Amino acid sequence: MTDALSELDATGLLAAASGAVRERRLAEVHDLEVLAQWAVVHSTDPTEGPDGAQARRLGDVLVQLGGEGTPGVQDFCLGEIAIARGTGVTATTNALADVLDLQHRLPATWAVVRAGEAEVFIARRVARLSRHLAADRVGVVDAAVARIIAREAGGRVLAVAEGKVIEADPALHDQRVEAERARRYVSSGRTDEYGLRTVIARIEAGDAVWVEATVQRVADILAPTHAGVGADELRAIAFGYLARPAELLQLLLEHTDDTLPGTDPAEPDEPDQPRSRATAFPADLLDALCSLDLTPLAPKAVLHVHLHEAALAGADAVARVEGLGPTSVSALCALLGRTRLTVRPVRDLSSRVRSTAYEHPESLKEQVYLTTGGDYWPFATSTSRHLDYDHPTPYDDTGPPDPKHPQTGSHNSGPLGRRHHRWKTHAGYRSRQCGQGRYVWLSPHGLAFIVDHRGTRRIDLHHAREILEAPPGVDLYFT
Repeated sequence: MTDALSELDATGLLAAASGAVRERRLAEVHDLEVLAQWAVVHSTDPTEGPDGAQARRLGDVLVQLGGEGTPGVQDFCLGEIAIARGTGVTATTNALADVLDLQHRLPATWAVVRAGEAEVFIARRVARLSRHLAADRVGVVDAAVARIIAREAGGRVLAVAEGKVIEADPALHDQRVEAERARRYVSSGRTDEYGLRTVIARIEAGDAVWVEATVQRVADILAPTHAGVGADELRAIAFGYLARPAELLQLLLEHTDDTLPGTDPAEPDEPDQPRSRATAFPADLLDALCSLDLTPLAPKAVLHVHLHEAALAGADAVARVEGLGPTSVSALCALLGRTRLTVRPVRDLSSRVRSTAYEHPESLKEQVYLTTGGDYWPFATSTSRHLDYDHPTPYDDTGPPDPKHPQTGSHNSGPLGRRHHRWKTHAGYRSRQCGQGRYVWLSPHGLAFIVDHRGTRRIDLHHAREILEAPPGVDLYFT
């Protein structure tokens, strides 16, 4: 293909660019149509047949992924199509919800997208924006978007869609505005390769003003000692003080007499404009605050650090901090340098932890988590510690307990998200632990995977069956 492109002139390359975009769009449409057909095949209610009571008890019920007017989909079918696509269940479920909305609620927009004339991701965004609307109201959005999605930039299309969503049901919009107040939050993104994270807050507008004022006040205090640091970086440093209230309080107390930027030191504050305690401290508090022991204000946290033993001998290494991600050893030292540390013993993952009971003791959970790093479902994304701990080879509660060959232990344990755990137990999947942190999976329709420290990869069906059926204690590895 590269050789063929090298022979094209400018006009030919422009035509190739247009063709490539159209082919990509049509491929994305085909992906969504495959998902939609999978939903059609699994659209009957499993609770209405002769085994309906059992299906409902096990959780295989119709779930409505899209908005009002879209068909339901059997819950148990979602896991297998996700691993066939090589994606997480959430990503596949979201894509399926979007295509059902486009087909059943936004048909005019879907027709433009199916022709390869518009970006699929913009249409999917419109589907999500309008999902809460009733089926008899969403047509307002569909008609408006279908007229422009092939002719306007994505940002303009979404702006029109947002306006039409409000226009379609103003009363509902007002209710959602009020409900959104209960969804205020503070969160942070993933740690990047430089050890930095983005903090996101959705708070009252008034609180945001005072956060800004406090950050700016701290930045003004720090400026003389941070020559050459830009304004944005200085404010980021100042923002970090909000996480350390003892240091923040001490810093503000030490600079209560500083002149605030933009004020004349010769002019006293206006009597009817008292200074806020967020940016300065009145005299009646200064003596008491200055005499306080601020140590108890320091935050407490448990930090799980994974570091190769070679780093202790001075070798170059990267530490992995749970919740923060990879970081250099020097950055880790800077992070921990001003804290009071309590170090927990290092766990030897080569040892085996076993139990004759069904329940997983905490020591076993810790070891299994440190070995797997999170959910062992194929292509799972969760690295949380708050997961179910499953027996890959199902626990037989009718067999007598055997201390020499217990069923619960680091040889037969893996963390699973609750939904994945339910599917594994009731939806026809087979799994087995076949080595430390190594698991084989076989789906109901014969998709076979190995999940280990290298991730998820597809394997031959016959190899999977041989691993599953090997004698206890025998772990097979195929080259």
